[in-house]
Amino acid sequence: MKTVPVCLASPRPDSRGALRLLAVVAALTLLTPLASCKKEVPPQVAAVPEVTVMTVAQHDTPVDFEFTAQTQSSREVEIRSRVDGFLDKRMYTEGVLVKTGQTLFQMDPKPFEAALHTAKGQLAQQQARLEVAKANLARVQPLAAQNALSKKDLDDAIGNEKQSAAAVFAAQGEVDTAMLNLGYTTIKSPLNGLSSFARQQDGSYVTATGNSSLLTYVYQLDPMWVNFSISENEMLKYRDEIAAGRLRFPPNNDFSVHLILADGTPYAQQGQIDFANPAFNTETGTFLVRATFANPKNTLRPGQFVKARVGGAIRPNATLVPQRAVLQGAKSHFVWVVGNDGKAHQRVVEVGEWQGDNWFVSDGLKAGERIVVDGALRVTADSQLKIVKELPAVKDPAAVATAASQSGAAAAPAAE
Repeated sequence: MKTVPVCLASPRPDSRGALRLLAVVAALTLLTPLASCKKEVPPQVAAVPEVTVMTVAQHDTPVDFEFTAQTQSSREVEIRSRVDGFLDKRMYTEGVLVKTGQTLFQMDPKPFEAALHTAKGQLAQQQARLEVAKANLARVQPLAAQNALSKKDLDDAIGNEKQSAAAVFAAQGEVDTAMLNLGYTTIKSPLNGLSSFARQQDGSYVTATGNSSLLTYVYQLDPMWVNFSISENEMLKYRDEIAAGRLRFPPNNDFSVHLILADGTPYAQQGQIDFANPAFNTETGTFLVRATFANPKNTLRPGQFVKARVGGAIRPNATLVPQRAVLQGAKSHFVWVVGNDGKAHQRVVEVGEWQGDNWFVSDGLKAGERIVVDGALRVTADSQLKIVKELPAVKDPAAVATAASQSGAAAAPAAE
């Protein structure tokens, strides 16, 4: 490339137009080599997104309902004083398991022993009077038969004998009452269970009525009750889904119940629903459901908060897809359906409940269609797709979830 020299002479007053022309020529000469050095950039070609797909299948799918629940002792017994008196001694260790018939408290028995002696003395007196009345009647009856005594004398003798017998009967009742009261001074556990702390201390005066009568609690741990509530809206929704054929309960409502403890670990025993309150709570709009669990190792304690998973229901011909395959649009949920041409087509779907990491799709998909599972965020409408893995249609929802998780792990490096 040659450089054209330009000579600039001193301008004269009459050569201003020629000077402007020379300046334009010089500028064009300098820009020519710069324009010839620019290289054309080829247009960018969009990368084909790599995705994993799954074939949609419909099958009867077990479904669980999860509720927040709380444990309750199947027998929560108040240990109370039945007589008035002084509390001598607490006979158990607070917070330990106690057995049926184990002594928990001992009251001062001496006043009750004295009352028993008095009752026995009165009984003996009445028994002696009864013997005299019987002997008197035995003498009067022959004389009255010989008309040696009047009819009134015979009637008086018979009445005295019966009164004496009744007095003996009443005195025997006093003795039995005194013996019961004496026995009540030894307070025992009526069941095997977990003991609570003592509400009254040694030396306290306790009564058979009022707040001072409560001494402690004993909680039966095996079996254990688990209570949870179902709202009215949930019940109506289940009823509508059953009527529409989208949900089926087990025969005789024989649900199984599993517990998840507060730390996320499952409880080993399976429970059964044994009671459902027929009336709704007017304050909360819910009704109570109770399940019973065996608790042989005393793992469950009263008052624990747990999650109750109620199983046994089935969704007939349900469509279950991984949650990451469903995207949220401006107005609705949608998935990417892979057409026969290998391109992505947006499909609006109606989603229902969760099942683990999957989602029930109640409308919008047909069996046999393929949808994008991993890499859906990189897909655009009518774009060509590169399928790196395909999940086949299976009948086991657990297998779907497992296969989808494995494919997700494999596709994670590609996404990064």
